[in-house]
Amino acid sequence: MALRIRLARGGTKKRPFYRLVVAENTAPRDGNFIERLGSYNPLLEAGDKERIIVKADRVKYWLSVGAQASERVVKMLSDLKIIEVPVIPERPKKSTPKKKAQERLKAAAATTA
Repeated sequence: MALRIRLARGGTKKRPFYRLVVAENTAPRDGNFIERLGSYNPLLEAGDKERIIVKADRVKYWLSVGAQASERVVKMLSDLKIIEVPVIPERPKKSTPKKKAQERLKAAAATTA
């Protein structure tokens, strides 16, 4: 049984609210979960203490048991200093602009400077 710490969406249309939950890998996003670990309200400002509420001791327990956190949850937990900051892999080269687009950007920068 593979476990994930992930976000489950709640709230209404255009008013999202997320719960931080431990669930099985195969469970639907908003379906059954094992334990609720906290909540996340993206509508609140970044500095608000009610924006992210987490039970840190329970998160550490589930991680020690072998639960894997989703990418978004890892970022949130590292911002709260609950886990170490993950190593972010370098972006692939194919996402950079192509040769002609880079030449246009250089030309535009030269004309404005």
